Amino acid sequence: MSDSHLHDDPDKKGDALKAQRFQMLEDIAEELSGEVVFPTYFDAVLRLRKILQDPEQSMATIAAAVAVEPLISAKLLHLANSVAFNPDGRQVVDLKSAIMRLGLNAVRSAALSIVMTQLLRARGMADYAEITQGLWEHSIKTSAAARVIAKTTPRLNADEAMLAGLIHDLGAFYMLYRATQYDELRHRPESIKYLIIQWHESIGVSLLNALGIPEEIVDSTIDHDRLRPPPSPIRNLQDTIYVANMLAGGHFEWLMQEQSSDSAGHLAALEEKYGHLKPEIEALTSEMRAAFS
Repeated sequence: MSDSHLHDDPDKKGDALKAQRFQMLEDIAEELSGEVVFPTYFDAVLRLRKILQDPEQSMATIAAAVAVEPLISAKLLHLANSVAFNPDGRQVVDLKSAIMRLGLNAVRSAALSIVMTQLLRARGMADYAEITQGLWEHSIKTSAAARVIAKTTPRLNADEAMLAGLIHDLGAFYMLYRATQYDELRHRPESIKYLIIQWHESIGVSLLNALGIPEEIVDSTIDHDRLRPPPSPIRNLQDTIYVANMLAGGHFEWLMQEQSSDSAGHLAALEEKYGHLKPEIEALTSEMRAAFS
């Protein structure tokens, strides 16, 4: 093997890596513009989606549809009997009562949480274990924070906020799953992390739309990682998700970006205004971790 051949190898690998990055983004864009082909475990969510969005459906019909998915049923019962939803300690043992207590947004949250945890366990995800575990923990904490914030804000639906918080980074989960299908990317978590930082929000918006998530929830995830002065007061769901995301740590983005003095000031102001909610957020995070994991 000649010296020149040895010198060529890193460049070839670098070119292949770049090529697969572009290929992955192109493939995702094509998939999201047409009929999205999800892994098989998205099926449960897609089956339930229409029923959960139809205001004409009776609670009995919804309970019957959910009952077909035993994993979702078990999680709903668990969550309905948690302290967050059952402060009086009155246990429910049937699915219809659990769904009535939780509300449809919590049912959607449980269904989507299964998708997200299954994505973490998908074949080939082991190389991204550290990223996915941190991302899942961040999603649960953001969801808890969004619920706590919404409960203290007039005219906001706490269950809707909980769902929005849980799925605000679904685009990142999806990108990690797609990356397992490309040889040059599979063993390079740092390269994928870079792509996720650049693209997960826009891909997430397309993915949530493809899943049929309500427009208000999809809109609330836009620009959730763009640091800005904290809203005061919180006026809508988008403000809620922004504050919840930041209280939950903002995740990858701040690991790889230098914080300007403006950024540090925005985070300090946000902490000063909303930091008092953290004990309640931590308590709910623990309950949700137990219910959804």
